[in-house]
Amino acid sequence: MSEDQMKQQLVIDQKAVKETLQQMLTSDQGKKFWESALKDPKFAESFAKGLQAEHEKMMKALMKDPDYQALMIDILKDPEMEKAMVDVLKSKEFRQHLQKVITETLNSPLYQAKIQDMLMKAAEKVQQGGEKQEEGGGEGGEGEESTGNQQGGGG
Repeated sequence: MSEDQMKQQLVIDQKAVKETLQQMLTSDQGKKFWESALKDPKFAESFAKGLQAEHEKMMKALMKDPDYQALMIDILKDPEMEKAMVDVLKSKEFRQHLQKVITETLNSPLYQAKIQDMLMKAAEKVQQGGEKQEEGGGEGGEGEESTGNQQGGGG
């Protein structure tokens, strides 16, 4: 077979595959097939992975659609939905998850570097503020630290 004949055969086969898929998706037999196929976890996983990029594109497009945004706002404003969200946010599982996320974040080397940088900048500001106070002849707070070291006479 020549290359052109092979390409033509592939194009014909693509049309046949497309028509077969359309029939498969729209018929009652096709619906039964998809219901049973999607019950298989391995098939469902591979199917979802195959469609993930297209699904993400669709969701991003919907997020920009004003009608979709209005519907989402209506759903989120629904008193029952608000109550459900509050219940979830107050749940023990959510709090544990939040604690885990915060702990992971605080243990992250990148975040630790950011915190260290912020602390250094804050210390510099405090130091600069202290120097300005000394120059201005204001009252110093150096003697206040010793008042907290009282010992109790336990017995």
